Amino acid sequence: MTQYLLSVYQPDGPIPEPEVMSRIERDVNAVNAEMRSAGVWVFSEGLMPPSSATVLRPAHGEVLLTDGPFAEGKEHLGGFTIVDVPDLDAALEWGRRVALATTLPIEVRPFAG
Repeated sequence: MTQYLLSVYQPDGPIPEPEVMSRIERDVNAVNAEMRSAGVWVFSEGLMPPSSATVLRPAHGEVLLTDGPFAEGKEHLGGFTIVDVPDLDAALEWGRRVALATTLPIEVRPFAG
């Protein structure tokens, strides 16, 4: 089995209206339950907004600390799921399900180890 990171990218800006968010949360919880039942779920969690991030950047033997995300962009990493599946095809299938549940782009990437 190989572990894959399913990264959820969301647009910057306000969160969807409560009625939209409740549907998304319901659908995401259903996909997570399916992953658990299938024995592929390792971990998943949403992240706080980019404004809560702190970047540590090495420079000239020191480490500089700055507030905010590493790069400015129109979207940011909003959450992630780690799955342990037999191959890329299985990871992509779970990624498709997460994309449909979240209505957001999902990046599927294997861990290096």
